Amino acid sequence: MAGRENDGTPVAATRMQMGTEVNYGAQTRQMIESLAQGDNFTLGLNSEVRGFERNDDDTWQVRIADLASGDEFTVDARFVFIGAGGAALPLLQETGIPEVEGYGGFPVGGQFLYTTNPDVVSQHLVKVYGKAGEGSPPMSVPHLDIRYLDGEPALFFGPFATFSSKFLKEGSWTDLFGSMTLNNTWPMMQVGVDNFDLVRYLVSQVMMSEEDRFEALQDFYPEANPDDWSLWTAGQRVQIIRDDEEQGGVLQFGTEIISSADGSMSALLGASPGASTAPSIMLNLLGRVFPEQVASEEWQSTLTAIVPSYGQKLAENPELLRDVRAYTAQTLQLDEPMNLQAGDAVEASDVEEAADEAEQEAEPADEAEAQDSEQEEEVTQA
Repeated sequence: MAGRENDGTPVAATRMQMGTEVNYGAQTRQMIESLAQGDNFTLGLNSEVRGFERNDDDTWQVRIADLASGDEFTVDARFVFIGAGGAALPLLQETGIPEVEGYGGFPVGGQFLYTTNPDVVSQHLVKVYGKAGEGSPPMSVPHLDIRYLDGEPALFFGPFATFSSKFLKEGSWTDLFGSMTLNNTWPMMQVGVDNFDLVRYLVSQVMMSEEDRFEALQDFYPEANPDDWSLWTAGQRVQIIRDDEEQGGVLQFGTEIISSADGSMSALLGASPGASTAPSIMLNLLGRVFPEQVASEEWQSTLTAIVPSYGQKLAENPELLRDVRAYTAQTLQLDEPMNLQAGDAVEASDVEEAADEAEQEAEPADEAEAQDSEQEEEVTQA
């Protein structure tokens, strides 16, 4: 490793030779452009949701403001999903559904050091992750990654945590305090007391100087030149705080779907490691709010066509996992996985066939067991 003395100190590492950088922003724009071609899709930009009202027929009236003109209008909907990042919690609170009671938010921002120097970037065409420091939260795992900004390669190192009371990068300083209610204030205070390691970590991060951040980079890359690196402010995350009956206030990392009892209103709260979790989250959402439709033959057929391994546990089926990885690599025109023989071709039908075989092998031999299984079955997705 460049810049390190070869003193014989062993270094443990797990290497994954497959994968690619994915620009989810570009992918999202492409999907929206495709959806916009249909008559059943409307995209409203420069708009802000100002409130919700429950109609007499149990549908929802959403009040929306056009930020350009200042005009307000309403939309009636049978189903509403709030996917608004840090703004999701206050919007869900605005609906008044009881399921959101006891939930709060803890905003945490992030910064990265980055360089676009081609002489440096060309030496590190990988993503390397370290380990979080003792007492540090999972989100603090240091990593040195190659990424692409508008097609141009760059190296990013971080994250360095920041704290702000804003729920959005361009939000208001009053966001955190405005989200505090009679039901979530005490759990939020408990989190501060019970998670002193996190508080200490955030304070140490906020107090870091430019020199401190660069020293952290040099742990990964000792030959780094300060002149090559600049500071980049990333997005704002709002971690979930919820009221647990046994533990009290709990700081929850990751995401959680909150939905009304009838499934007509739902939202995604929390923060995930990246956009790659979106498909799994949305499949979970469909099962939560449209259980009858998801169980139907029509929806099952469509979901399987979109995700050939839908309903299967890849961790328990190495052969299916191999086919899925090979099919994905070929579709994205990536280098084939290490365990795939050169020249092998895997089609979507191969993945579906392997998934069907796995499902048949898992079927109970006894009819009574089958009936019990149907009652207890949980839909899982890969």
